[in-house]
Amino acid sequence: MRINMFKKMGPGVLVAAAFIGPGTVAICTMAGVRFGYGLLWAMLLSIVATLVLQEMAARLGVVTQKGLAEVIKEEMAVPWIKVLIIGLILAAIVLGNAAYEGGNIGGASLGLEAVFGDGYTRYYPLVVGSIAFIILFFGNYRLLEKVLVSLVLIMSISFVLTALITKPDILGVVRAIIFPRAPKGSILTIIAMVGTTVVPYNLFLHTSLVREKWKASTDLKAARQDTFWSIIIGGLVSMSIIVAAAAIPSVEISTIMDMAKGLEPLYGDSAKYFMGVGIFAAGLTSSITAPMAAAYVVNSCFGWNASMKDIRFKLVWMLIIGVGVLFMSLGIKPMEVIQFAQVANGMLLPIIAIFLLWVVNRQKVMQHYRNSLFQNIMGIIIILLSVFLGVKSILTVFGLI
Repeated sequence: MRINMFKKMGPGVLVAAAFIGPGTVAICTMAGVRFGYGLLWAMLLSIVATLVLQEMAARLGVVTQKGLAEVIKEEMAVPWIKVLIIGLILAAIVLGNAAYEGGNIGGASLGLEAVFGDGYTRYYPLVVGSIAFIILFFGNYRLLEKVLVSLVLIMSISFVLTALITKPDILGVVRAIIFPRAPKGSILTIIAMVGTTVVPYNLFLHTSLVREKWKASTDLKAARQDTFWSIIIGGLVSMSIIVAAAAIPSVEISTIMDMAKGLEPLYGDSAKYFMGVGIFAAGLTSSITAPMAAAYVVNSCFGWNASMKDIRFKLVWMLIIGVGVLFMSLGIKPMEVIQFAQVANGMLLPIIAIFLLWVVNRQKVMQHYRNSLFQNIMGIIIILLSVFLGVKSILTVFGLI
C-alpha cells in the first residue's frame, strides 16, 4: 500500500521539493541550534498553512485546467489593477527566482563539497547547473516527477537519519510541538521559518503542474492525497533538521555545513555524509523547480499556452539557471536583487492569498468545488498571518526593525 502511495505521488512532491531548499535548511538549522526543540510548533503551523493554500491551488488547477496567473488575468475586471498585479507577479517570481537560484545552486554545491571534499569547489556550481539543465531540457513531466520524487525521498531519508543518530528526546519533541512558546529573540526566526515554507511561487507552480497529471474534476481526491502526503513529508524533513541541529553543543553555526561539523565529534563521519547528501538533494530540487516555476508564470502571464518542450518555455528556465550559475561561479552576491525579491514576495504573498481565497469561492470559476466554511476560516487566518509576515519582511529589508 505504501509503495502504491509513492507511485501516485506527483505535483505535490515537486511543491515539497521547491520549499525545502537551502534557505529552509539554513533557517531550520539556526532554529534548532539557537532554540532547541522550542520552535517545532512554528514549523507545524507553517506546514498547516502550506497545506491549506496548496490544496486550494491544486483544486483551482484541476477544476479550471488553468494556471493561477491565467485565472487572475481573466477574473480581474479593472485593467490597471490587473496590469499592476501581473507586473508584481513577474517581478517577484522571475527576478526573485533568478536571484535565489544562486543560493539553490550554492546549497547543492555545499553538499557535494561535504561528500567529495573541497578540491573541486570552483566546479561544483557548474556541475549542479548542468544537472538541472539536462533534467529540464531532456525531461518531460513524467521524468521530472520521477527524478524529483527520488530526490525528495533521498533528502527525507538523509535528514531523518541525521536526526535519529542524535538520539532525540522524544518527550521533549512532542512537548515542543503541542505547547507553543516563543523564546526570547525567536520572533524573526519564526517569521523566517513560515516565510520559507509558505511561498508564493509554489501556488503558481502547483496550479500549473496538476494540469500535467490530472485532466478532470473527478481526479480531485487523488490531487488532494498527493498534496497532503507530499507536504507532510516536507514538514517531517524540516522538523528533522531542527531536531538534528538541536543536538549541536555549540551555538557558533554560520553555515549549513557547520551543522555537520558540529555533529561530527559526537556522531562520527556519518553525520557529515548524511547532511551532505541531504543538502545536495535540497539544493538540486530547488535548482530545478525554481526555474520551472518562473517559466510557468511567464507562460501564463503572456498567454503563450506553451508546453514544456516549447522554446519560449525553455528559454525562461535557461535564463534562470544561467544567472544562478553565473552568480555562484563569479562569486557575485546579488544582495540588491534578493532584497528587491524579498520586498516583492512580501507584498505578493498576501495579495495572492487573498485572490486565491476569493477565486476558490466563486461559483462561476469553481462550480460546486468551492471552499467549505472551515477552509474559509483557515484561509482568513493564513491571510492575516501572511499580511503580518509581509509587513515584517519589508520592514526588515529596509532596516526599520
